[in-house]
Amino acid sequence: MDKEKIFQIVVNHTREVLPELVERKIECSDSLRDLGANSIDRAEVVTLTLESLSMNIPRTALFGANNIGELVGLIYEQLPSD
Repeated sequence: MDKEKIFQIVVNHTREVLPELVERKIECSDSLRDLGANSIDRAEVVTLTLESLSMNIPRTALFGANNIGELVGLIYEQLPSD
């Protein structure tokens, strides 16, 4: 799986949690907070994304992401090697 596919999964779940963003273009540089997601919304986006990827990693492994692109990078780093 590449970063672009992970990005699309994050975007889809962001729009699922925040339906008012359905028409908005979401960029890697956007932060979930700046898009209007509160802490519960952000946790839900992460949980849904990890479920979609069948990943079970500690949420602490994803701390420190300042925007969606950084979140995607942290998730990508946790993908199992083939």
